Amino acid sequence: MSTSTRWYLVFVVILVFGGGWLWWTRFPGDGPPAGLEPRAAVGYPAPDFALEELATGQIRRLSDLRGTPVILNFWATWCGPCRAEMPLLQDTYRAYGGTIALIGVDQGEPPQVIQEFLDTYGIDFPIWLDRDMAVGNTYRVMGIPTTYFIDAQGIIRAIHPGQLNERILAEQLQTILP
Repeated sequence: MSTSTRWYLVFVVILVFGGGWLWWTRFPGDGPPAGLEPRAAVGYPAPDFALEELATGQIRRLSDLRGTPVILNFWATWCGPCRAEMPLLQDTYRAYGGTIALIGVDQGEPPQVIQEFLDTYGIDFPIWLDRDMAVGNTYRVMGIPTTYFIDAQGIIRAIHPGQLNERILAEQLQTILP
């Protein structure tokens, strides 16, 4: 048997056993096994947190929204792509307001600056204040905007770093809508 034939056989054996291993260790069904620790990753329960809501001053928890799909958008007023996607998010909030929860999580800005921005751009979906950016760190937000799509059971189904557009938003909404 030639050397190239042996290497071909080794390659085929690795391919077959590697594929079998991937199949054997996959998650059953649509998601991860029950009992996974929350973590900011697709297929895992979203980490819970509590933040102050800008409009009401009340402390709100992500877990209070369980049973409702959630769009969680990390943003700031100084961010150009965040500003550009705000009208799309506002339109989505108005269109799906009774079906989904859309939460803007502002990253470390004073409430007066945020409110002035919201008034200028006509934004009325809930804004939660991540004053020390601890929630952004928990969610491993490396740049803004970053958007998490969380289903009604609290499982992260998609993460989109960067500015959303209509097509991306429509595709990701399908991952969390019933």
